[in-house]
Amino acid sequence: MSPVALVAIIIVAAIVLFISNRVPAVVVAMLTCLSLWATGLLSLDQTLAGFGDPAVIFIATLFVVSSALELTGVTVWMGKRLLWDAGKKSRSRFFLVMMSLVAMLTALTGIYGAVAAFLPVVVVTSVRLGQKTSQFLLPLVFAAHAGSMLTLTGTPVNVLVSDASIDAGAEGFAFFEFALVGLPLLAGSMLIIILFGERLLPQRNGPSIPSDFSRHARTLVEQYGIGANLHRLRVRSTSPCMGKAVSTVDMAPYVGARLVAVHEGDTAQPIRRPHIGENDHLLLSGNPDVIAKFAVDLHLSFREHEENSDDILFNHQSGLAEVAIPPRSQLIGQTVFPGMVTESGDLIILAVQKAGKSVDGLSANGDAGATSLEAGDTMLLQGTWKALDVRLNDPDVLIVSSPELVRRQAVPMGAAARQTVAILAAMIVLLVTGIVPPAVAGILAAGAIVLSGILTPEQCFRAIGWSTVILIAAMKPLAAVMIETGAAPLISRQLANLVGDISPTGLLAGLFLLTAILGQLISNTATALIMVPIGIAAATGMGISPRPVLMSIAIATAAAFLTPIASPANAMVMGPGGYRFREYWRLGLPLFVWFFIVSVFVVPLFWSF
Repeated sequence: MSPVALVAIIIVAAIVLFISNRVPAVVVAMLTCLSLWATGLLSLDQTLAGFGDPAVIFIATLFVVSSALELTGVTVWMGKRLLWDAGKKSRSRFFLVMMSLVAMLTALTGIYGAVAAFLPVVVVTSVRLGQKTSQFLLPLVFAAHAGSMLTLTGTPVNVLVSDASIDAGAEGFAFFEFALVGLPLLAGSMLIIILFGERLLPQRNGPSIPSDFSRHARTLVEQYGIGANLHRLRVRSTSPCMGKAVSTVDMAPYVGARLVAVHEGDTAQPIRRPHIGENDHLLLSGNPDVIAKFAVDLHLSFREHEENSDDILFNHQSGLAEVAIPPRSQLIGQTVFPGMVTESGDLIILAVQKAGKSVDGLSANGDAGATSLEAGDTMLLQGTWKALDVRLNDPDVLIVSSPELVRRQAVPMGAAARQTVAILAAMIVLLVTGIVPPAVAGILAAGAIVLSGILTPEQCFRAIGWSTVILIAAMKPLAAVMIETGAAPLISRQLANLVGDISPTGLLAGLFLLTAILGQLISNTATALIMVPIGIAAATGMGISPRPVLMSIAIATAAAFLTPIASPANAMVMGPGGYRFREYWRLGLPLFVWFFIVSVFVVPLFWSF
């Protein structure tokens, strides 16, 4: 059997498996990769070369940068500050702001991270405005698709086509060069959605709506009854507390006040020193007059700025977490009490509840609220976000709401947000100026995020979308073998015969339709990996530049509007928006046509044949 026939069989089999969706896409990609070696089309080194490809490494680092932006609350800040205010004024203003923000974030972090960050904010905003979620969520996703064409980092496909352009002997695409078509795509999408979206989208709420954690701290504080009259006092150098152990702080004369915790310095960490020092903070609850007398007697100062209970317990530095004791937990039978520091030394037990009721009483040594833990008991813990992330990964407790998920929604511009933005800006400068290759810029950015403590190495590994990375790495050799065996030129000639007396504009139209239709059935990354070598071969055969052809293919892969399976982002909103399969193409078809117009007629205006 000829090499071309083998390649054709492998491609058809891969497409069928991708469309069937019965085998995970990453497994299909690995099978495709191994089949190139098993059939003798490539050596083992050539088959696995994609896993060391600079473009693949760069894409992996973008996941780390995206995760850092989410975890530090940068995306939440964008949504909370701007979306809610815009929604109160008018529907059109809300759509303009929402679509602009998600497009901008997508351009920097990718589609999935941007949609995941904005999804709960948009759902909550729609509910507060008395609108149906189905009117908002598809516009959110479709704007993200358009926003992916604004920069090099908008989608892995952009990195792939830029890398392919260089391999074809042409120039790669600059960081902001994609915006030449990305801006018209976004502007047209906005206009279509604002003018026709209300009529083309259904009016309903989905059965599954993401949880709203915007009032999470207030809910926990009220449920556990610790929020009333909570105060944080700073230890002055003249305080009698200086140099004394925490256990020696006598609260007996101050009936109606309780010492909840002592924080080390201006951090949210429990004190680890054997004695209290200057600028440590005492957290007290109870009667304000009694606490004021306590502060005067012990030379303690209230915080310079007024804080409410939520701010004291739930802020950029520290957070709250509710945990339940599962059956067979090793904590069953242990005695705990409010204000107790956990064994790890970096979390404080603020309250304990049994059957939904707070525990009162004294232990044998006089600890208020002491109790022996049983299965089903719940505890409210407080500590730094890092401590909550690390310590609650414990089989002896069940986390009610993930601290990481809560922080992403409820703590805008959290700790290390400024450092993350600075690292992102530095990476963009490196990419725009071309001082170093993209892969190096990405590695430097990811390394800076780890070294500055924004993410741990383990968090970085979890942040990387390994399915996407492996899919691209495994499918990369397919492009090389298609060109080497002549399969790509053969397919391009067949495409030319299909179109007829082909012109460069006709080629763009044919490639767009073939790519976009295939992209409604399989992932846009897999589609690009199949279509890019075909496009390059077609451009070479016609003696034209590959750059407009590659840009047209990139736009076609972004036109994933017609089905919920065209993109994971499309599927993400299906439940919260209550969408049915057929409702995607009603709004998606006008956008599909607009992307076709830009791909075929606008692209040649900027990248000549």
